[in-house]
Amino acid sequence: MTGPARLPASARAILEGDRRALARAISEAEDDRPGAAAVARALYARTGKVPIVGITGPLGVGKSSLINLLVNRLRELDRTVGIIAVDPSSPYTGGSVLGDRIRFERSATDAGVFFRSMASRGEAGGVAAATREAARLMEAAGFDVILVETVGSGQVDVAIRNIATSSVVVLVPHLGDEVQTLKAGLFEIADVFCVNKADLPGADLARRDLRELVGLGARAGGWSAPVVATSTQPPSGIEELWNAVDAHEQFLDKTGQREVDERRRLSVEIVERVRGEVGRALSQRLEHDPELKGLLDRVVARSIDPRTAADRLARPVARGR
Repeated sequence: MTGPARLPASARAILEGDRRALARAISEAEDDRPGAAAVARALYARTGKVPIVGITGPLGVGKSSLINLLVNRLRELDRTVGIIAVDPSSPYTGGSVLGDRIRFERSATDAGVFFRSMASRGEAGGVAAATREAARLMEAAGFDVILVETVGSGQVDVAIRNIATSSVVVLVPHLGDEVQTLKAGLFEIADVFCVNKADLPGADLARRDLRELVGLGARAGGWSAPVVATSTQPPSGIEELWNAVDAHEQFLDKTGQREVDERRRLSVEIVERVRGEVGRALSQRLEHDPELKGLLDRVVARSIDPRTAADRLARPVARGR
């Protein structure tokens, strides 16, 4: 582990609880600025130990209100909380469409809660590439639990599985046929199902349908996702929701599944980073490198197809060179 004297100043400030330094570091990671990598490397060994809880589901199911109540519950348990809300990006500015999420209602004086809104920037599944770094920075800053909310656009954000240690899929009654179309994705994603707005008619039927879905098969390691009913008006089921998440976290530790899942997540992250770096480099070289420019010219002239061109470029990597 990097010694304290060798840590970058911003990394030391984060470890000392400086919230401004944390906010700056997240901004630098989000914008991929110089210096972000050094901070991430310095703090990486201090991460990977706290629950990262993904909360996802279609638009309009009340995820933000649910998170408000979940944060209240965690604070009652004396747990500090970092919140990352991944919003859809503006096609014009690249910024977060929903902005600063003013509907999160924690007091600005509560040092036990840190909120950050991030733009998805077109990343698959609505999860920004910098979300992992933000979660690690929050953990290094000493937060006990990290909550990551993604905004579904008619489908569940599958990519949250590559960040979260536990994933909560939030649904509401009367989804009807949508549940049928989401079955495969729901089953793969959910460690906990949450039927929110359980005060509405049809909530019991929705819970029964989800229990039947869970009963179709077992998840990795034998975990069976519980189905929890919650409501924000009036508040109910929040304690049960957190208990279900906590039970899954304990299951991960008892069975060794945490290490298996973390290895898979890190493998995905490495591949994604390589893909991004190689993709950016190739985009530039296809226009400026004479050899690659000639290859692109042949595709444009319909002499060869894009798949063949891509195979030629990828072949050295596939052969391990």
